[in-house]
Amino acid sequence: MSSKEKLLKHQQHLQRQRDAIAYRMKKLAAKQVEITKKTETVKEKIRKKYEEMKWVLEEDLRITLTQLDTEHKAAETLVEEKIEDCYHLTQELDQELAKIGAEVKTQESDIQNAETEKRISEMLKQTDPDLIQTDEFKNEQLLSLTINLLLFIRSQVPVTKKLFQSYAADVILDADTAHPKLIISPKGDSATYTETWQDVREIPSRFDNTLNVISKEGFSEGRHYWEVEVSGKTYWELGLTYPSIPRQGREEESWLGRGKESWCVEYFNGDYTAWHNGVQHELPLLAGRQFSRIGVYCSFPGGLVCFLGADTMTPFHCFCSGTFTDILHQALCPGHDNEGTNWKSLQICDASRSAPVL
Repeated sequence: MSSKEKLLKHQQHLQRQRDAIAYRMKKLAAKQVEITKKTETVKEKIRKKYEEMKWVLEEDLRITLTQLDTEHKAAETLVEEKIEDCYHLTQELDQELAKIGAEVKTQESDIQNAETEKRISEMLKQTDPDLIQTDEFKNEQLLSLTINLLLFIRSQVPVTKKLFQSYAADVILDADTAHPKLIISPKGDSATYTETWQDVREIPSRFDNTLNVISKEGFSEGRHYWEVEVSGKTYWELGLTYPSIPRQGREEESWLGRGKESWCVEYFNGDYTAWHNGVQHELPLLAGRQFSRIGVYCSFPGGLVCFLGADTMTPFHCFCSGTFTDILHQALCPGHDNEGTNWKSLQICDASRSAPVL
């Protein structure tokens, strides 16, 4: 085979490869359209269900208030009738007083006075305000049922909580990665800052210049969700990292989110910030808000890392990272003492169960 024939054959092979790649791009574009269409369809169906729930609640509210209004109207009408009866009697008494003023003193008038006294006594009995009552028991029952309905709804929403709970991951912190100023609990479910440098082995896996610790086990597929108790703290960082995150060397390179190896949300004195690859994403809408639990969700199929306030499933920030290139480990930093305000531990929670309602 001549050189020209070889080149022609190679050209034809590259052309077929190019055509295959072009076809794949076409299929990917179609897939993108399909995903968008399916997502919008599901969103519309969910939106309609929420509209139906809203209508059901509004209709139930209308019926309940109508029932209360009906009874209120009946009681109000009765009161008005009693007031009118009293008014008519006062008119008659005014006439009687006028006669007495004229000093008409006869036996007949004495009898009339006795009859008047009787009518007055009966009227006062019939118009006693304490005799006019609404059904307080029924009103209390309606209020109680409304409260129970609210508690039930709160136990059901946000619905994403139940979904994420199905992705709950067991997280055990690796004490061999913890900075020497961190105390890791025997179960590996909490990290606490201490001023005292712990007597630990100097090994390559250990962070030596930032207060980090990562999980023992990583994951490279599926969807995973975990939660950390952060109440009572003024400084913390938590997120996900590849095992390649620097453990020694320059301090900032080891911080969570400062390199391309990790993603994190940082909380410091009331302010929240999301970090990845050294890029800072300030979250001003969360400023001043406090959450007892922080959740982290990761989807390998979607290349997604999301942070949220697990108490109410309030979204913080999502990183659309595309394809993950390595195993991911959970990571956290309980922070320094922050002038004596940040001694509490970061506690890993059972993300498959909701926090108790206080």
